[in-house]
Amino acid sequence: MTIASDYASNTEPSFSSGIPERPPSKARIWFDLILSLVLVGLLAGLITLLTLPVAHAQEKVELRIGYQKAASLFVLQKAQGTLEKRLQPLNATVKWVEFPAGPQLLEGLNLGSVDVGYVGEAPPIFAQAAGAKFAYIGYDPAAPEAEAILVPKDSTIKSVAELKGKKVVLNKGSNVHYLLVKLLEKNNLKLSDIQVVYLAPADARAAFESKNVDAWVIWDPFTAAAEKAIGARVLADGKGVVNNYQYYLAERNFVNKNPKVIQALFDDSVERGVWLKANIKKAAELIAPLQSLPVDVVELSLKRYEFNVKPVPASVIADQQKLADTFFELKLIPKAIAVSEAAYKPAP
Repeated sequence: MTIASDYASNTEPSFSSGIPERPPSKARIWFDLILSLVLVGLLAGLITLLTLPVAHAQEKVELRIGYQKAASLFVLQKAQGTLEKRLQPLNATVKWVEFPAGPQLLEGLNLGSVDVGYVGEAPPIFAQAAGAKFAYIGYDPAAPEAEAILVPKDSTIKSVAELKGKKVVLNKGSNVHYLLVKLLEKNNLKLSDIQVVYLAPADARAAFESKNVDAWVIWDPFTAAAEKAIGARVLADGKGVVNNYQYYLAERNFVNKNPKVIQALFDDSVERGVWLKANIKKAAELIAPLQSLPVDVVELSLKRYEFNVKPVPASVIADQQKLADTFFELKLIPKAIAVSEAAYKPAP
C-alpha cells in the first residue's frame, strides 16, 4: 500500500514499512527513571507543605508574671487586659501569680513558678545572697517618696533621732529595710540602737494600730492607707536618702528564648504608665477594688511612683551594689555578692 492510496482510503498512513522499532538506550532509561524520582520527591514535598501547619509559626508561650497587689501598674495591666492583647500576635498568653511581698516573689522566681517579677531594691539582694538565679532586665525610675517611716498621729516622736531605744516594725528583706538603715545612719544611729520587729505588712499594721510598736517603716499603698485611715504621720520618707528603684527580674533562659515577649511586656508597661500618670483618678478607680483600698488612698499612692521601665544601666547596678555592701556589713546577708553577676547579658 502506498501513501497515496492511504489518503485515498481516508486511513492513517503507515510508515513501518516492516522495519522493527529500535529499543530505547540505557541512557534514556536512566534519564526517565531519575526524572520520575525527582517528580515523585517534589510531589511528596508539596503534599507535606499543604498538610502541615504554617511552617514557621511561633511556638506558644506562657508568660508567668509574679506580682504584688501593691504593684499598682501590674494590677492596672491585669485589670485592663492590655498585655494579653499585645501578646496575641506572638502566640503568647499571660498567667498572673500573686505574692504577698517581694521576698516571697523572689522565692517563686527561683523555684521556677514564675518567669518575670516586679520588686523593690532589697529583695534581689537577699535572694542573690541566698543563691537564687535571676537577672535584672529592667527598672523604673526612682520613687523615694513612696516609702517612709510612720508614727501614730499622737506620737511624741518628732525626728528619726528620737527612735533610739524604740520599737520599729518592718518587713524583713524589703525595700524599707535599706531605707531604715540609711535614715538611722543619717541621724547617727545604727540598727542596734533601736528594737527591730520583723512582720509582714498586714501584721505590722495591726501592731502599729494597737501601739505595740512605736514606728512602722512601710511602702505605698500601705503608707497612704495608714495616713488616710488612721491619721498616721510621716516621720521621714526616702527623699534625699534612697532611690527606691523598682526592678523587673526574670529567669535568664526565658528572656533569651523569648525576647519579643519581654519587649512586648516593656512596651505595654511604658504605655500603661503614661496613661496612668495622665489619668490618675481613673486609674485609681480601676485599681482600688483590686487592692481592697479606697480610691483616694490609691490616688495618693500613685502620685508617688514613676512608671517608665528601661534597661538597667551600669550606674543603677552600681547603686544596687551599695545596698548589697551595706547589708553585708550589717550581717543581714551571709556573704558578699557581686550584683553585676545578676545583670542581664543577652545570649551570644
